Amino acid sequence: MSSVDIKGNTSVRMNGQDRGLLPRFVLITPAHNEEAFIKKTIESVISQTVLPMRWVIVDDGSTDATAAIVSRYLLKYPWIEMIQRSARQDRNFAGKVHAFNAGYESVRVLGSEVVGNLDADISFEADYLEFLLRKFMEDENLGVAGSIFVEEGYSSDRHSFEGHYHVAGGCQLFRKRCFEEIGGFKPNKAGGVDWVAVTTARMMGWKTKSFREKSFFHHRHLGTAARGALAALFDYGARDYYLGGHPLWELFRVAYRMTKRPYLLGGLSLGLGYGWAMLRGIDRSVSNELMAFHRREQIRKLGIIFKSLLTFKRVDSFKVLPDLAQPSPAQSRE
Repeated sequence: MSSVDIKGNTSVRMNGQDRGLLPRFVLITPAHNEEAFIKKTIESVISQTVLPMRWVIVDDGSTDATAAIVSRYLLKYPWIEMIQRSARQDRNFAGKVHAFNAGYESVRVLGSEVVGNLDADISFEADYLEFLLRKFMEDENLGVAGSIFVEEGYSSDRHSFEGHYHVAGGCQLFRKRCFEEIGGFKPNKAGGVDWVAVTTARMMGWKTKSFREKSFFHHRHLGTAARGALAALFDYGARDYYLGGHPLWELFRVAYRMTKRPYLLGGLSLGLGYGWAMLRGIDRSVSNELMAFHRREQIRKLGIIFKSLLTFKRVDSFKVLPDLAQPSPAQSRE
């Protein structure tokens, strides 16, 4: 498949066929009531310089026009497939994982080398996926790749301390071998399924990385699909506890969040969520091994941040943890 620009130059748009150039890949998109944004996502994917072998959009029981919008593209783009699941009342992360798994089952045997988890409310430039696929070619130990993301008034590389080791769930490309080794996404209603997958991959010796050179735009503010900003922050605090976050790191997050809008209240909501979950003593969804790994990374971050503050050096939140030599996945299992 090719296209010709106004200068007469021909650009090749592969549909997972040219093995010598880039890894073959598939995309899976769970979509629940995404009529407001899914067209932007579809238009972004069909405009890519490199096309997937198959893109499965799983209509996860939508009650709006999501399925009708997707249907308009199916005849023209036969590499797009839609799976429809029965309607459900609640919107939670366990349901999203079940929808993803339904899509993954339909493409598991296609022989792809990379599996993409793509949200239905994002958009990106035409060479976005090609850029990420090339990163897998450059480093055989790269297990998960993605980019920073931008929302209105927010950028993950400037307003978050997750850093370049974390790959945001809006668009995550997994080397298939890595995805299979970590056991895929683990369903739980409280969320954090994308974080657990990426952190598990890193714990097992895979490299995981977000790149600053590219970004995707997230059209819906994180965590606000069915609630307000303060309620979302409260839930994030509870999730920090649920995922094994260190109390010292949470104190830092609360203090930092108080300096952002909504001032004071945002940080207070975050801290209350963590404290509420701690007092309830809710069961954590992560293993002791993963929690210990996660906390070691957080303490290392804190040490670097405080050292920078004491020496009056600027802290780059995206690169707060420097690149470290990591064992290969095979070495980490020995």
